[in-house]
Amino acid sequence: METRRRFLAGGCAALGVVILTGRPPASAASGSAEPPPGDIGDHEWRERLSPEQYAVLRESGTEPAFSSPLLDELRPGIFACGGCDLVLFSSSTKFDSGTGWPSFWSPLEDAVETTEDRSFGMVRTAVHCSRCNGHLGHVFDDGPPPTGLRYCINGIALTFQTAPADADQP
Repeated sequence: METRRRFLAGGCAALGVVILTGRPPASAASGSAEPPPGDIGDHEWRERLSPEQYAVLRESGTEPAFSSPLLDELRPGIFACGGCDLVLFSSSTKFDSGTGWPSFWSPLEDAVETTEDRSFGMVRTAVHCSRCNGHLGHVFDDGPPPTGLRYCINGIALTFQTAPADADQP
């Protein structure tokens, strides 16, 4: 019962953060003349991202284990896509997996998509941003309750924003 309460409280807090930060959902239409992030070309991606971000988000690379400052990020807040700013994960679902990459047991609703990854002679499930299709990492079935999943995410593919102090208030 306590796990269910934590799960629901975390989801409500994440929703509050999304509302308070004004970030549009993935399905929201863009009001600007700028093309949607999934529609921009390689040249613009290279201008927007650092070489390290580009290697991970656009070329499905992997950052070195234990290299991300977000690995030890413990404050309440949200983790968003480093390519398009779509909110992806709530800090309430983050846990220490011991693997060297930020890990989460659940993404926010409709935030990520998955594909089969057969690179390196193995079959894995790759995780991508549902808005810009940026490569984030992989998901495995060895995570904690309540989902049993471990979203093993490259920290360089994420940004972090702390939750407003009153985000947990109804």
